[in-house]
Amino acid sequence: MTWEIIFVCAIIIGALVSFVIERVPIDVTAFCAFALVLLVSILTGSENLPGVNDLLSVFSNPAPLTIAAMFIMSAALEKSGIIEFMAERLLRLAQLGYIRFLAMLILFVACASAFINNTAVVVVLLPVVMTIARQLKIPASKMLIPLSYASIFGGCCTAIGTSTNILVSSILQNNGMDPLGMFELSYIGVPLLFGGLAYMVSVGNYLLPERETLTSMLSPEERKEYITEAYVKHGSSLVGKPLVETKLLKTSGVRLLDVIRNGAVLQTPVNGITLEEGDRLLLACHPSGIMKARSFDGMGFVLEQGLDLEPISSHEGAIIEGVIGPQATLIGRTMREINFRQRYRLVILAVHRRGRNVQDKLENLRLQFGDTLLMMGTHAAIDNLRSLDDIIFLDKPALPAEDMRKKAPWILGALVAVVASVTLNIMPIIGAIIIAVAFLFVTGCVNPKDAYKAVDWRILVLIYGMLGLGLAMDRSGFSMLIAGRMVDFVNYLFEPDLRPYFMLVCIYLCTGILTEILSNNATVVLMAPIAISLAVAMNVDARPFIVASCIAASASFSTPIGYQTNTYVYSVGGYRFSDFFKVGIYLNLIYFFTCVIVIPHIWAF
Repeated sequence: MTWEIIFVCAIIIGALVSFVIERVPIDVTAFCAFALVLLVSILTGSENLPGVNDLLSVFSNPAPLTIAAMFIMSAALEKSGIIEFMAERLLRLAQLGYIRFLAMLILFVACASAFINNTAVVVVLLPVVMTIARQLKIPASKMLIPLSYASIFGGCCTAIGTSTNILVSSILQNNGMDPLGMFELSYIGVPLLFGGLAYMVSVGNYLLPERETLTSMLSPEERKEYITEAYVKHGSSLVGKPLVETKLLKTSGVRLLDVIRNGAVLQTPVNGITLEEGDRLLLACHPSGIMKARSFDGMGFVLEQGLDLEPISSHEGAIIEGVIGPQATLIGRTMREINFRQRYRLVILAVHRRGRNVQDKLENLRLQFGDTLLMMGTHAAIDNLRSLDDIIFLDKPALPAEDMRKKAPWILGALVAVVASVTLNIMPIIGAIIIAVAFLFVTGCVNPKDAYKAVDWRILVLIYGMLGLGLAMDRSGFSMLIAGRMVDFVNYLFEPDLRPYFMLVCIYLCTGILTEILSNNATVVLMAPIAISLAVAMNVDARPFIVASCIAASASFSTPIGYQTNTYVYSVGGYRFSDFFKVGIYLNLIYFFTCVIVIPHIWAF
């Protein structure tokens, strides 16, 4: 064993540990691993590590560019109102009852996810499903896990269904094999889809938990808050006193929304405000808190005093739930850094994250993708935040983008052209998707600003970093070493005819376990070189192993962290970590047995 193999092995182990503990974002970890390989290669000049030109060649890989273009295509479809239009039709199916609607929902989401980015489909349909759950008078938790799983079902059916499939297709091509055909995965994906559907409407339906959302967890007293306005009186003892030292921020049932001075809302953080005479304070109070607020020395209430001041507000406040979107600018920042209260004129009551409610020290909590926020404020403030893309509200479906409906035929035409050109082998997917995106730009179906914003650059950085690490695995001999040990083990236990089948089982299981704790893209880049090396060592075709790895990398059902859509519904549905395992483990078994039986019959060894 050479020092290069030991070095690459150490980097892989370090990256895996970092992925699991999540102290550092996974894209940063992958890029740092790439940089470390580059640095050691330059310093040592080792021929068993990829050189500078070899490592930089990963940036010429067409897969990340194709994935970026698919993000743009999905954004165009979303903004055109096509998905919302279909969601409106879905709402009408609620009259079918829970089980029948669940079946229709899974089929609808799977069909959409086969051609559109999975996360985009789930983001748009999340408020729709929440609305239908209320209509059917069932907990949203009975429908949100199926929503996420259905997007995975559909993503396994086409070459553009997920970024993983696009990445695998590129890896095949880079190793001298034919890329995935547009519907090549359908031979295994469609049977898996109907197997998953049958499971979810039968056994899975009974295993789905009944969990409460954040709003339903509130007591009647907590749900009812009123917006009222106070002011600092002349000669008040509050004048010149820092706001954080007053009882105002320490009294239960009373929340500060805004401080208005000289007709303008102060944008200064709360801990930097010193009260002045005439300051007007916008307060949110529980019914019991109103009496407490009236007892504050040196403070009067605008409406009660009959002053000649135009009241800013005096009505019941609205409590609303929203979830942090995948492209939100709020991710990684604290409430204090965002200055959330002054910026959006809303108060955060609680945050639901990964099966637990957070209500203490919210100002210092760093927001993450998938966090569910319980917010309270005026209807005007809520409508203002609703118009932004950072938070997706769960009270009702988003309004269709009517002004873009006329562009829908162009966008659908571009998608159909991509699918047709790749299916008929007219051009490779990278060429078709780039031409399609250029067409969308020229026709005004999407503007460059929205297009660039739609791309999840973190995924692209992750892929580039992992491609560099995969190259180091191959060049150092690490992949062949692992493959050799696995082949020796299989040869010792099994007859020659059974060896490829057992190796297929090993590839699927290793990939499936890794993808439950890592990113699906990171997993497939790690496993693909090993799968190819195994095929070489066994003198068989690598395609069955690659297809198994491709499906297993997407089949993340047993944990809420293995797949982005699972993470997205995790907090919204009030789920616990164990809920995903209880429902998803049987789906994992269905996918496993179906793949190891069907794949060898379609892609021969």
